[in-house]
Amino acid sequence: MRYAYICVIALFATCLVATPAQAAPVLCDKYASTTIQSGRYVVMNNVWGADTAQCIDVNQSGGFTVTQAAHNKPTNGPPAAYPAIYAGCHYATCSTGSNLPMQASAAGFGALRSSMSMTYPGSGTYNAAYDIWFDPTPRTDGQNTGAELMIWLNRQGSIQPIGSRVGTVALAGGTWEVWFGNTGWNVISYVRTSPTTSLDFTINTFYADAVSRGYAQRSWYMTSVQAGFEPWIGGAGLAVGSFSFGSSSGGTDTTPPTTPGTPTAAGTTATGTTLSWGASTDNVGVTGYDVLRATGDSFTVVGSSATTSFTDTGLSPATTYRYRVRARDAAGNLSPESAAVTVTTQPGGGGGGCTATATTQGSWSNGYVIQPVTVTNTRTSARNGWTVTFTLPAGHAITGSWNASLTVSGSTVTARSLGHNGALAPNGSTTFGFQASRPNGNTQVPSGYTCE
Repeated sequence: MRYAYICVIALFATCLVATPAQAAPVLCDKYASTTIQSGRYVVMNNVWGADTAQCIDVNQSGGFTVTQAAHNKPTNGPPAAYPAIYAGCHYATCSTGSNLPMQASAAGFGALRSSMSMTYPGSGTYNAAYDIWFDPTPRTDGQNTGAELMIWLNRQGSIQPIGSRVGTVALAGGTWEVWFGNTGWNVISYVRTSPTTSLDFTINTFYADAVSRGYAQRSWYMTSVQAGFEPWIGGAGLAVGSFSFGSSSGGTDTTPPTTPGTPTAAGTTATGTTLSWGASTDNVGVTGYDVLRATGDSFTVVGSSATTSFTDTGLSPATTYRYRVRARDAAGNLSPESAAVTVTTQPGGGGGGCTATATTQGSWSNGYVIQPVTVTNTRTSARNGWTVTFTLPAGHAITGSWNASLTVSGSTVTARSLGHNGALAPNGSTTFGFQASRPNGNTQVPSGYTCE
């Protein structure tokens, strides 16, 4: 299996060194960077995976050209470099005026968009890709641990993204393969089935899809939007002709969508229910809906949907839940929440009948990744939804998760299935994972995994 990597190793914390802005500089040092357009964007050479020569000629109007690249890396490993232009913050080097980091649930997030045009040479092995980073905190330095969202406009040669292919989706005027993997954070890659030299899109177009698949969270913060190339072999002639990032609304649209219709429930079982509601309208277009579930007297978001329906799974039998729905538009405005619907799950059918087995994928002095946690249906009949609980050692904290909805109460962590992985045939299984921090030098990991 072949993988594509990005400059995410620890030494990158010291590899991105800003150089003074200048007129059309040529960058040849491995980690040289410069700012353009009065600091609005940062351009970096970023030869992080090789010792071969690479130079880029920076265009002050908004791009760069790779003028020299002597790379010759095996295609079953990481690329040689990621020459790129970006807005936002990356390892303490920040552009100006980007308003990043920004939480993905913020009112203005839906209006953020980017455009890029590229030129490809006739030879070499490379991809042309956006690399968009998310962190559970508004981080401006260090490694992001939420999600890495890659958008491949083109790939040349026998290379593929991290992880495995999980689906196909039509977004932003094209058809894209969807790939998912984890390297300590979620990596979601969208690979265009027919190459293109340009793209103009709202960030939320792809992020909403990642959220709906359970790979990203609205509570995370976007820290940077990067566009460039990952070359394995060659690379000279690759060029970003133009790049932009900003708000499509220009800050002028403050009109929220109308309130969605009151949800109705159907197909309610002991562990799940499907909600449907009337559509909202908006002057710039509704981009999706957030589903909120009551926790005590307050409602919190439990999922998002691009359509007017949502299936909530992993519920407890014979339990009453309350739901509301709100809409979001292309400018990031949120509608008022709908009236609430009350749903009571069916009795029984939710206890036992499944197992959960956890594997530690990797660990370090103050953290670790547990993946996969394999959930297996041990019943002789199919099940719709599962809940796994386990104990978190003292001083540990969950910093990210994928393929499950995690909640923490004291030392008890509850992981519930999502819409795409709750249904399990007899002896069928699925997986989820999470990342956690722990006191420096502590070697404990969670224990006591149970499933029902």
